[in-house]
Amino acid sequence: MKKRAIDRSLKDFVCLATHKCKLHLRRGFTLIELLVVIAVIAILMAILMPVLGRAKEQGKRAACLNNLRQLTMGWIMYADDNNDKIVRASAVSPGAWIAYGNYEDSEQTQIDRVKAGLLYPYCPNVAMFKCPTGIRGEKVTYAIINAMNGYTGIPGAENLMVYRRSRIKRPGERMVFLDEGRLSPGSWTIYYDQEQWWDQITARHGDGTNVSFADGHSEYWKWKDPRTIEIAKMDYEYWQTIRSGPGSASIGNHDLQKIQKAAWSKLGYTPTPLIHIK
Repeated sequence: MKKRAIDRSLKDFVCLATHKCKLHLRRGFTLIELLVVIAVIAILMAILMPVLGRAKEQGKRAACLNNLRQLTMGWIMYADDNNDKIVRASAVSPGAWIAYGNYEDSEQTQIDRVKAGLLYPYCPNVAMFKCPTGIRGEKVTYAIINAMNGYTGIPGAENLMVYRRSRIKRPGERMVFLDEGRLSPGSWTIYYDQEQWWDQITARHGDGTNVSFADGHSEYWKWKDPRTIEIAKMDYEYWQTIRSGPGSASIGNHDLQKIQKAAWSKLGYTPTPLIHIK
């Protein structure tokens, strides 16, 4: 009797253990289920990564726009403190907004040159002089356009140069700073009387760049003409070899005309009918 009871208990224990083991095994994932989960995660990542990338770029764009606003307010305050005279735009000139060096200079040397510029007392933050998209080691990525007390050798534009802020009519339409991506030795230059680029235009944020205006506000300009984007993304050294020839011409380019009007307040030529860009 006892033996029979023990055998039955052992049998019940074995059945119970086997049942629990089967339940435990059922809780695990099969290979197919694991592959499905991995595929779903991959699809979600493919959807989310571009969205996160765009959000990150928009954050950098906003920070850059704020930098340009602050620099332009410093530019305005400098004129207010100096009998309406605006600071020199060419970095190689004495009394310029920033002292020119070389992008290959050490970071400390670049910082010293920022502090030696006449705008630094009004914008005493070195980080303000660089767009967040700038490459590591660069401390300045912005430039002032030549029309604002910069290079004077632009054909036909001699009488359009601005030296005093009070001369600027419609300041909300006149450009001051541009996110060039590097510190130029001179001011950023654009033709007045030709449908042609002088300095390379940039695409610092997506297919556009940030600019600021004489009233203190800043804007993001997205380029519409594919020729503008092609030049903006062109290798800088290659651009230097074609800038003086037909390769820099851009007939009927709305982007070019928009910048020229913002720089000089008007066009120095009768524009070719605009090319329709879808």
